Amino acid sequence: MSAVTPQRAVQEFESTFHRLRDQLGRVIVGHREALDQILVAFFAGGHVLIEGVPGTGKTLIVRTLGEALNLSFSRIQFTVDLMPADITGTRMVTDENGRRAFTFMPGPLFTHVLLADEINRATPKTQSALLEAMAELQVTVAGNTYRLDPPFFVLATLNPIEMEGTYPLPEAQLDRFFFKVVLGYPDHAAMQQIIGSTTGPVLPSVEPVFARDEAAARIEELRGLVREVLVAPHLEEYAAALVHATLPSDSKFVTRHTARLPSDEHINRYVSFGSSPRGGQALLLGAKVRALLDGRVNVTYDDIDQVAIPALNHRLVLNFAAIADDIDPRALVERVLHAAQQRRH
Repeated sequence: MSAVTPQRAVQEFESTFHRLRDQLGRVIVGHREALDQILVAFFAGGHVLIEGVPGTGKTLIVRTLGEALNLSFSRIQFTVDLMPADITGTRMVTDENGRRAFTFMPGPLFTHVLLADEINRATPKTQSALLEAMAELQVTVAGNTYRLDPPFFVLATLNPIEMEGTYPLPEAQLDRFFFKVVLGYPDHAAMQQIIGSTTGPVLPSVEPVFARDEAAARIEELRGLVREVLVAPHLEEYAAALVHATLPSDSKFVTRHTARLPSDEHINRYVSFGSSPRGGQALLLGAKVRALLDGRVNVTYDDIDQVAIPALNHRLVLNFAAIADDIDPRALVERVLHAAQQRRH
């Protein structure tokens, strides 16, 4: 693919994205912004953490996405007694022609679209097994490494109101998620539509956007197109400044302050550790998808601003003062973003 993306390819990307969103909209009522964020992360090649109270459609979104993409789909209900072998697979003794041998039996992790339901209910040992797959597209069992077929897309759900019997996700694992998407309650009109459409004789359904035999190849091609979008140096500097602005000024890990936005008092007061460089990568890759959706092959400030909150909100490690004052990390990212926009204008 050339450095300058052909306009036809851009139009095809737009068309595919909107067709996919329209199919999801046939089943998922409301959550338009959340669906856009999930699809942006998918085409950027990242994984998504979905937080929402029970009944807001987290599982339905993931299952419907797998159907619309026409890719293989697996669901793992994470519980405290779930073991790594339950998701990665295990070696079993088989008997062939009188000879016994160990044969690897793949687990539900070997799929294209994986729903990790209530991921924080699993033990850290099981969470780490998923982390290897997310980070390296492979699993290791009994010293042997097995590759996963791309595309591999993990959507993990969190229930924010029931913390008993849960294991908080380590910061390293949170950082592996491209976006964190928060699902709120539907408004009155959406609530009426939901209860009406799901209690009738015919349930809404979706039509696949891709043919089964070409889905994986087409998706990888579109993901490759995303990386061809151009980013000017001053926009790379802007993304880096946003990431640096999430770091408290007194952090021992902050060694240089060049290109930083002015230090925010709330960041200094409530944040122990800010975003890692992966946050900057998520900003640019997400912005590239947004640029394609606007028919452009170059990123703008607005493209970066649109993805800043889902890209950075889960990467802030808050201190005890933030917990005591009930501080939402999204609000802190909004402050950083507002300061950056004010400085820009």
